[in-house]
Amino acid sequence: MSEERHYTIVRSSVPRWVGIAVGVLAIVAVAALGAGWMASNRSSAIEQNQATQAQQFKQQEDSLDQRIARAEDRSAQLRGELNLVTGKMKLTQGELTRARRTAAQIKNDNAKQFADLQTNLNGQLATKANADDVKKIGTDVDGVKTDLEATKNSMKMTRDEFGTLIAKNHDEIEELRRVGDRDYYEFTINKKGRRTRVGEVMVELRGVNTKQNLYTVALYIDDSRYDKRNRSVNEPIYFFTNGKSRAPMEFVVNQVGKNKISGYLSVLKTRSTQAQSAGN
Repeated sequence: MSEERHYTIVRSSVPRWVGIAVGVLAIVAVAALGAGWMASNRSSAIEQNQATQAQQFKQQEDSLDQRIARAEDRSAQLRGELNLVTGKMKLTQGELTRARRTAAQIKNDNAKQFADLQTNLNGQLATKANADDVKKIGTDVDGVKTDLEATKNSMKMTRDEFGTLIAKNHDEIEELRRVGDRDYYEFTINKKGRRTRVGEVMVELRGVNTKQNLYTVALYIDDSRYDKRNRSVNEPIYFFTNGKSRAPMEFVVNQVGKNKISGYLSVLKTRSTQAQSAGN
């Protein structure tokens, strides 16, 4: 009798909740990966935005620094102009009163001369003076008018702190020459960086600002150099030379142009020169 073997196949059943849990874990893992990827992209965007903002802030800061520098330059320029105006307004009230009195005295003297001349003229005409006498009287009248015009021109000129008249053009320089107490050396320099002799002084033009009527020069006096920067037109520059005179030399620029200045150097005449001029 054959032996029969029976085998029993036992199947292990897995609970359904295990599969569900695995599925949920898979979904959670995918969601976490997605969230991490989105967070990484957002972090990169934030870093890029911060870098862009930092660059913009740096540009704004540089622009602000430039504006502050320009404002400081303008402020320094305005302070310089204010100091210049303040220096030119040193005329005291007493000096102004004396100038007015002098002008009034000159006006009264001229009026008296005209009155005396008119009286003399009427008297001579009343006695039927001849034509030569009338012509001579007319010449005297013209002379008085010329003197009066010269006086008016002198009064139009301004005086510096040393009491010297400042000429603003060639005609006024000629008027001051007729006074006879100073020598005047007119000059025109039309090239930068080259020394030009003016009287006893060597002058080197360093720069010109035609918009603001300013100039810069270097003056070479007695083996010394003096830099005069941003000086105004008709502003006198004073200097002495080795004690030769207690009165200063006077350097004035009347006009400025493109790499060009024109003006004069005024020097007090020596006693011998003044005596010679008086003898002539």
